[in-house]
Amino acid sequence: MHTAEAFMAEALAEARQSADEVPVGAVVVHQGRIIARAHNEREGGNPFAHAEMLAMERACQALGTRRLHGCTVYVTLEPCPMCAGALLMAEADACVFGAWDPRQGCCGSVYTLPQDPSFYRKVTCAGGVLEQECSQLLQRFFQEKRGRTD
Repeated sequence: MHTAEAFMAEALAEARQSADEVPVGAVVVHQGRIIARAHNEREGGNPFAHAEMLAMERACQALGTRRLHGCTVYVTLEPCPMCAGALLMAEADACVFGAWDPRQGCCGSVYTLPQDPSFYRKVTCAGGVLEQECSQLLQRFFQEKRGRTD
């Protein structure tokens, strides 16, 4: 039986592959199995190469459609405005994330874009799955970038 925690663990494994990138990972699940995975690749020169954007693009390719009906996106960090909007445009069913992003999060922290009544569709969002593990991975990355180990 697959659980939200098991899929988030897969997203965390993907995040750990983010060499010299903010460690964010994402997987897209359709009918109980992972059909796409990705980690941040922005430092390669593409500002749009967020983990969830890449995973959603790959999932659309795997399904042969632009719509992610029946799909849940699992991502280690709450989606930003761009990624939250992409969840709507791709028509994903749901987004489950690990760490909350009080600065840029748009699935419940700063704003709840996927539930905004202005839009025709809604995307169900839930945060805090393996939150501690996801937060610690990000904290360690930024501590190392700043040269601190406390």
